[in-house]
Amino acid sequence: MVLWNIDLTLLDVGRVMRAAHAEAFEKVTGEPLVYLTSAAGRTDSEMFFEFCARNYVDVEPDSDMLAEFLAALEESFAHRSDELLAKGRAMPGAAASLAAVANMPDTVQTVVSGSTRANATAKLAAFGLDTYLNLAIGGFGSVNYPKSSLIQSIRLHAAGDAGRVYSEEETVFITDSVPDVRAALIGGAVPIAVLNGPETEGRLRDAGARFVLPDLQDPRAVMTAVAEAAS
Repeated sequence: MVLWNIDLTLLDVGRVMRAAHAEAFEKVTGEPLVYLTSAAGRTDSEMFFEFCARNYVDVEPDSDMLAEFLAALEESFAHRSDELLAKGRAMPGAAASLAAVANMPDTVQTVVSGSTRANATAKLAAFGLDTYLNLAIGGFGSVNYPKSSLIQSIRLHAAGDAGRVYSEEETVFITDSVPDVRAALIGGAVPIAVLNGPETEGRLRDAGARFVLPDLQDPRAVMTAVAEAAS
């Protein structure tokens, strides 16, 4: 089972996402989103609570406020759907690598995303990447759990969906960030890193990445890494 991170691994719509975060945060809290936080390895749920702490929100955030924020975030992002192609991009080789992995025998692939299900699906669909993925079993930031827990839940969903139990050794997580590599090790997946983001190969290997690819432009190299990681 191959799990993919979305942002900066498969595509980059950071400019659109940041605008949606700012609009949703101010709508729910009444405060402008002045101080941001790193999105690497984090879900929107986790980011919301840190936004509140860093931007000195007077009201103590709770699960109800989080639900309001996620709903507002989906609405704000949907209003910007026509900006995705103009202000975002698919990572070079993303579609070809997804297609290649999809053709590997006895392989299912999905995503572990910090975004909500609706926003993650919209991102992928904008660039035609959703067709290669089983999003029904994916892990999303719609729930207030870290990515390590999402990885664990995906294996349970996959077993119920296809009747196939994937062991930790058969589960691979492809990502660009150090926090995601650590989440893979905690959640029970073999991490494969891609140098699409700001991280260095050394930092990714030190975090525990089994393989580090320069990019996704060589689908054969991606397939080889997946096959060897899960062997």
